[in-house]
Amino acid sequence: MSANKFSKIKVAAIQLQPVIGDVNANLAACEKLANEAAGRGAKWIILPEFFTTGMAFDERLIKTALPEDGPGLTLLKSLSKRHNAIVGGSFLCRDDDGQVRNAFFLASPQGILGRHDKDLPTMWENCYYVGGKDDGTIKVSDMTVGSALCWEFMRSQTARRFLGKVDMVVGGSCWWSVPEWLPKSVTSNWETENSRTALESVSSFATFVGTPVVHASHCGTIECDMPWMPLKYRGYYEAGAMIVDADGNVLSIRKREEGPGIVTAEVVPGRIGPKNEIPKQFWLHKRGPLPAFAWMYQRWHGKRWYAKNMAGNQHTLPPKQTISG
Repeated sequence: MSANKFSKIKVAAIQLQPVIGDVNANLAACEKLANEAAGRGAKWIILPEFFTTGMAFDERLIKTALPEDGPGLTLLKSLSKRHNAIVGGSFLCRDDDGQVRNAFFLASPQGILGRHDKDLPTMWENCYYVGGKDDGTIKVSDMTVGSALCWEFMRSQTARRFLGKVDMVVGGSCWWSVPEWLPKSVTSNWETENSRTALESVSSFATFVGTPVVHASHCGTIECDMPWMPLKYRGYYEAGAMIVDADGNVLSIRKREEGPGIVTAEVVPGRIGPKNEIPKQFWLHKRGPLPAFAWMYQRWHGKRWYAKNMAGNQHTLPPKQTISG
């Protein structure tokens, strides 16, 4: 399928500065930014991963998993109808089976187009949800869209799921920095590589699947406990909201230092064919020593923490919510 089957569309990606665990504040901030994006003519508006809560190792998140038909999805549907746009984003969703998943929904003015559950939780995310098993593709009229969330952009299995099957990739990240622990000369170098990887994992992903990418993000600082460690985590959210064409060229980006806001650009959906071959290894990019270690031990810890604190836990926050329009 050639890229010129589809016309240009104006897309937007939101960069949110979340308030950890404050659903009401985050919904209000997302609504404001989405309205701004629509005001700039965007017909696709993508919110970041965990747009209702942010993400950290913080017990306040225990009570923030929302039902599928709760205020998170209500906001997506309301924005879509208000602006006659396609709107998507992910949140901690408690399903009827009692399990929580990191669920990305894509809404049109006519209703929900589809859902993707992130396949593998990252690090301390294992404390708050279980992985999904779908292929991440969503039909939008005669277009097929792939949804990817954060470290799904890092894995070859995501690219293989999409290769030759999708016309655009949408999603977002909630990627945190390497903390400034001693010796700072070492952790500073690790953070430099971590920051570079966060950016490249998105921009290069387009080259593996041959389609445009619309990526939303978070910004701001994080402070929380560390699982099983007598240390505090102090850091910030990485990467940035960006829009990438099918050749991997960054059309628009908002750096984390610029704070909350939006990026917009015109893209042409379609399958032009990949510039780069998907490697045979599991990871598309090197993770670095500390992220690799955290991936292993926090995954083991998180599954047990989730079973104790989240699985079947019906203490879901019923936030008061006002959606204008």
